[in-house]
Amino acid sequence: MTVSGALRADVGGRNARAVRAEDTRVGADAPAAVTRTEGTGGRGGGAARTATVAAGRAVRELGLRRAEFEIAVHLGLIAVVTGPDGGRPRVHEEEIERLRGLPGFPGSLTERVRTVGTAEGAALMGIAPARFTRLARAGCVSPVTFYLNRYRAVVWLYLADELVAFAAREPQLLGGRMAGEVRAALEAGTDLRARNWRSQRIDRLVNRSRDPWERAAAHASALDPVQLAEVVDDPYERAHLARVRPAPVFGRPVSMAAREALAELMPADDPDEILWRRVNLALELDRAREHRPAPTPGSDAGTRRASAAEAVAGSGKGAESEESAGRRGAVAARSAPGSRSAEVARPSVDESTPPVCVRASRSAVPGGPRAKRLLTRLGWRGRGEG
Repeated sequence: MTVSGALRADVGGRNARAVRAEDTRVGADAPAAVTRTEGTGGRGGGAARTATVAAGRAVRELGLRRAEFEIAVHLGLIAVVTGPDGGRPRVHEEEIERLRGLPGFPGSLTERVRTVGTAEGAALMGIAPARFTRLARAGCVSPVTFYLNRYRAVVWLYLADELVAFAAREPQLLGGRMAGEVRAALEAGTDLRARNWRSQRIDRLVNRSRDPWERAAAHASALDPVQLAEVVDDPYERAHLARVRPAPVFGRPVSMAAREALAELMPADDPDEILWRRVNLALELDRAREHRPAPTPGSDAGTRRASAAEAVAGSGKGAESEESAGRRGAVAARSAPGSRSAEVARPSVDESTPPVCVRASRSAVPGGPRAKRLLTRLGWRGRGEG
């Protein structure tokens, strides 16, 4: 999660002390599966190839600031690992050596994670700050992180590389009169900055995760507890989703203001976005259940899987079909807030709706043709399908 910038106004000098404290706990906090191992020949008698270091040490060795390091992890530029029991992400020493060996290091890595605010971003694109803000609200450019200023207001930050690329790719949007639909949307109060930040954050977490439960947890992070309970009715599964949710590199925000800002920005707030996340969660949850069931007290995953298989076999209904999965998805869609039916709040794929220059991004629904059939049953139609 790339929200470490939110701590700038509230944490101050705690960062340096936290880094020193984290480095002194390397031996105690390191997960067993990825930590340095000592040989029998005595102290330091042979480090395993899987030796890792704390994120604070990796920051210093790579010449990055903590916020830049977290953005690099978020973008997939730096690979991190965690133990089977969770814990803070750590970095392989081999990964650090690989990054230090890149051409132009450290400047090349620093430039790829450089962020700018509205004024500097507008200067990079050669436009006025007011027009930059309108482009951002319309969804043309998406923020990668944010921080809180002295007034505890959210200040969005953008990747400098992305802004330069956008200016070169869409020069017609940098000057002249904006399209009528875009103007109408902005006058109506459209602001897609938070939605695009959520979408990109979730998409990158999903693409980076190999475990289906972690991917489901990424989708679940955009739903409030009531919405989540309607899609995932098993409390043990909800607890497991909360447990495997990817953690920030440097932990949760410490200050109350940062936590309140994060709690306000994380949940989806548009019926169309809520429906999209519910459908993705339902589909990814099916894949996670097939991969392995969520653990329950007093029984391991294997026991629960065997019990479930026996129950299904005894009922004579066989494995869950795509039809039943579709019905669950339809129930999730029907109960989404702000929609009377799935037909009313179906995800739109027409480029004219919503009327913005770039719609909020959506990750591909897992499941391929199966997902298309499910969305068709929900009333979703692609372009050219009627």
